[in-house]
Amino acid sequence: MKTQTPFAELSGGRLLLAAFVIALSNFMVVLDTTIANVSVPHITGNLAVSSTQGTWVVTSYAVAEAICVPLTGWLAGRFGTVRVFIFGLIGFTIFSFLCGLANSLGMLVFFRIGQGLCGGPLMPLSQTLLMRIFPQEKHAQAMGLWAMTTVVGPILGPILGGLISDNLSWHWIFFINLPVGIICVLAAMRLLRVAETETISLRIDTVGLGLLILWIGALQLMLDLGHERDWFNSTSIIVLGLTAAIGFVVFLIWELTDKHPVVDVKVFRHRGFAISVLALSLGFGAFFGSIVLIPQWLQMNLSYTATWAGYLTATMGFGSLTMSPIVAKLSTKHDPRALASFGLILLGGVTLMRAFWTTDADFMALAWPQILQGFAVPFFFIPLSNIALGSVLQQEIASAAGLMNFLRTMAGAIGASIAVTVWDDHAKVARSEMVSNLNTTEVQNNLMQNGFSADSTLGIISNLVDKEAITMSANHVFLLFAMVFVFAGLVIWLCPKPKGNTGGMPSH
Repeated sequence: MKTQTPFAELSGGRLLLAAFVIALSNFMVVLDTTIANVSVPHITGNLAVSSTQGTWVVTSYAVAEAICVPLTGWLAGRFGTVRVFIFGLIGFTIFSFLCGLANSLGMLVFFRIGQGLCGGPLMPLSQTLLMRIFPQEKHAQAMGLWAMTTVVGPILGPILGGLISDNLSWHWIFFINLPVGIICVLAAMRLLRVAETETISLRIDTVGLGLLILWIGALQLMLDLGHERDWFNSTSIIVLGLTAAIGFVVFLIWELTDKHPVVDVKVFRHRGFAISVLALSLGFGAFFGSIVLIPQWLQMNLSYTATWAGYLTATMGFGSLTMSPIVAKLSTKHDPRALASFGLILLGGVTLMRAFWTTDADFMALAWPQILQGFAVPFFFIPLSNIALGSVLQQEIASAAGLMNFLRTMAGAIGASIAVTVWDDHAKVARSEMVSNLNTTEVQNNLMQNGFSADSTLGIISNLVDKEAITMSANHVFLLFAMVFVFAGLVIWLCPKPKGNTGGMPSH
């Protein structure tokens, strides 16, 4: 029997082409979450800013994307799924071009925010559109295609980012989106019009949206600027902290009482959803913080090129791709709490391995934790998503998925900010401790006996102390993250045992 596609115009080759365009659009957006990670040292060097400030390039995109995710449902209902998808693609492509032209950190961060705002809805909309254009019996394959682009994007990001930064310039990590974006826009306009959804005049919770932007913006600014302004010794950081705290409380009260909230916080009444999203956010914050820190440490301390830092970061891809389908099958037969706990505690063990890295570690010593991490990631992503979406009512799944994605993305941005701040702060402490215990005269004499001049010996000692301090500090961050993973792995047992499986593909 011939399968009946929902739209007669989209069948055979046209259907496959439409699916490819949707998947490619999703891939481009997901790729941009990690493509800048290995390029941060190039960007900071070129724009003459510190590594802490350079991380804003990563966090600004993540925060803007997070703010837009809960709005996706409202935008699609008000303007039509395909229209919002095409508009998001156009905006994303234009802002990518502007990011490449940026000649100051302020400009680059501003355009990255634009990129994130336009790219945020593309991930959930690509999922929705694939489900719309394929017949019911092909939904599993459609979600498989979506999941593949979502997993492969962050793996290829560091490799592409490294190759482009080393061989061209960091500007090209944004310019490469231009041809892809233009092709996707033109193809989507031609192929997807038939899959447009009906629009209804929906009221938007403008107060809730304003409060959401206010407290998230204040929190992220506080985290990004706190380090260089000496935290709560600075009036501006105190103001930002109070704004974030008060804004969050007012936002919660408003959203709980509004008829059409921008974020449906009532889904937190389900214990399974609340606990699994807490574990997912803690795990993803520690995970994303690590993948932002590692490439910077490799390039600053071990003299890795951006390309090799990308290769090393991407070694986790093999495990993720291999285990994703296996874990999806295991989730239907075994207690997802056990699978998630196993994944999180394994990630804790892997991160603990990194806490013993040294400045003379070889490639394989650094790659093993990455490879093992790749195998662990699906164990924490897939079961936690299943528990979360399986804990809410059928009519709440859409808002629960949006809220889960929003909190996961926010946790990643916060994790990256905290990782870089703690790394930088602890490096200064480690340096001063080492200097106070160092007998410089003895070391100088030893170096001079080996043919070094008196002037160069101080430079060599200072360089060695810096390298060791930065590595000790990175190890300190990994130790903290290992504890976060283990805590998340234990917290998940507070969930009630799931009665059944959602049966749907989790949103990650």
